[in-house]
Amino acid sequence: MKITNVYTEKYKWPKAKPIANGTHVFNDNELNLVVVETDEGITGYGTSWEINFAERMGRAILGEDPLNNERLWKKTYVPKFMGRKGNSLWTVSAIDIALWDIKAKVAGLPLYRLVGGSREKIPFYIAGGYYARDKGIRELQAEMEEYLSWGANAVKIKVGLLSMKEDAERVRAVREVIGDDVKLMLDANCSYKFFEAIEFARMVEQYNPYWFEEPIDQDDYDGYAKVAQKSNIPLAAGENEMTRFGFRDLIRSQSISIMNPDAECMGGVTEFLKVAAMADANGIVLSPHGQQQVHVHLDCAVPNATIAEFYPPQYDAKIYEAFENPVQLNQDGTVSPSQAPGVGLDINRKVLMDFRIK
Repeated sequence: MKITNVYTEKYKWPKAKPIANGTHVFNDNELNLVVVETDEGITGYGTSWEINFAERMGRAILGEDPLNNERLWKKTYVPKFMGRKGNSLWTVSAIDIALWDIKAKVAGLPLYRLVGGSREKIPFYIAGGYYARDKGIRELQAEMEEYLSWGANAVKIKVGLLSMKEDAERVRAVREVIGDDVKLMLDANCSYKFFEAIEFARMVEQYNPYWFEEPIDQDDYDGYAKVAQKSNIPLAAGENEMTRFGFRDLIRSQSISIMNPDAECMGGVTEFLKVAAMADANGIVLSPHGQQQVHVHLDCAVPNATIAEFYPPQYDAKIYEAFENPVQLNQDGTVSPSQAPGVGLDINRKVLMDFRIK
């Protein structure tokens, strides 16, 4: 088998209304695909936050066997000419995911079974609780009540945009409505300084958060250690970390209990599996961040994933119809990957055709 073509497809559609976390405002949803075609008619799809280097990297792997993912990772990851992190690594990630999509399709297996098959289903949390215009405490509570009606046993809300007092009140209000038995995650999206994160953690410890995600800048490893020493809430981080070397340094900080690797930006499935093994050897559990079509497979592949992130329609109304085999929630508070061969990124072109921008 040989790679015959590599190209991109980009889609963008507006959110029903803008939402925000502690640092960013989101007006639109995007789907950036790298498409890898082969001479045997099997096509692989990969995705990332951005894929601007795909054409150049694609030329480097034309004629290669797509099953040789380690070899092709090294051919696409060339720091001297395209940089070590950021946009170039995001593109490496998308290409690598597409190659694993091909590999799984050749094997006739869903990705999670091909790379590990640790479980058939995994508990999920709903990644909600965003800020929005005209969304007060009561609206936030109603949102959480809806998630509970879906069978969710864990929910996440955003903090960091409002004053600490106001955000602490949001945390209190959510705990009040979900009860004591539902896990509550807090995500600050790097919005605090380390001393602010310590102060806020103390304000909300009484509400028993399951974790405090990205309280400070992703690169402030010393700051994470300081927060971990002063807070009783487990810390989570890693969605902005890249390559196994970045995760090695994050692990060395001895501050993170839950890591949130994102295969879309950290180096793809190839790099994800190495990071998962490193984390497991250090007693750290995983809850991967981002695109659930890919990550529910990875959640179910490795033994140290603990809970899956699941995005609701409030985040992306097309999330359930944009793909041919969308991830679906089970009624018991778990989620399962598709059983179709591949990664799960084969798109529904009828749904997306009007939103293609490139």
